[in-house]
Amino acid sequence: MIIGNRNFDLSGNTYIMGILNITPDSFSDGGKWNTVDRAIKHAEEMINDGADIIDVGGESTRPGHIQISSAEETDRVAPVIEKIKQEFDIPVSVDTYKSDVAEASLKAGADLVNDIWGFLYDEKMAGIVKKYNAACCLMHNRNQAVYNDLIPDMINDLKKCIRKAKEAGISDDKIILDPGIGFAKTYEMNLQVMKNLDAFNSLSYPMLLGTSRKSFIRRSLDLDVDQTEEGTLVTTVMAVQNGYSFVRVHDVEKNVRAVKMTYAILRS
Repeated sequence: MIIGNRNFDLSGNTYIMGILNITPDSFSDGGKWNTVDRAIKHAEEMINDGADIIDVGGESTRPGHIQISSAEETDRVAPVIEKIKQEFDIPVSVDTYKSDVAEASLKAGADLVNDIWGFLYDEKMAGIVKKYNAACCLMHNRNQAVYNDLIPDMINDLKKCIRKAKEAGISDDKIILDPGIGFAKTYEMNLQVMKNLDAFNSLSYPMLLGTSRKSFIRRSLDLDVDQTEEGTLVTTVMAVQNGYSFVRVHDVEKNVRAVKMTYAILRS
């Protein structure tokens, strides 16, 4: 899979997507990186720690988040994306579900659109991704955590996302899928999805897992958000064991080490 100018070998590798939140209200690091200078410094730290992609987000999507305007979101992310692409040779993803923000970000140099609604929120999104020949990550989501049969229902939902992409002319080698841990799922459902990660490989697309610091880890361990490092690392190891191609994380260095150690064992 080619993202930006980099070729990702998806046969037996797991790549690290480093999270860069340009937001005042993200659940784990809100306000830390919400100036261009601070964001670029943190991007550099993550690159030095081994990040393969930087994922830039301008609106918190935590439960109960307040939606901001496309203009405000664009003002947050576009300058940072442009600066990262000027300063570093690394693919950049934009975490947005709004087509106008995506287009501005792609113009600024983004290589991938990471859509938490998998093209099902904004009718124009798939067309914008195709227009710029970008890659996309389509995450599972729905309005309510109501299912007849969780895993099969999720797979059918993701098939709808894939159809949207295909109808817009996006080729298979530009599509990544994400089971959407923490979105429209109860605590018990999140654990069930983690237990059944392999089921989504039946869709035959590269998979991304995004669990870093999420509430199901905090609840399982009965710890605060700043104490979820070990729990996140466990989920990363499970992603590798289940053949996932990408993990989206805050703590890049430790997750890089966890991936390397897991592969050392699996390849022995």
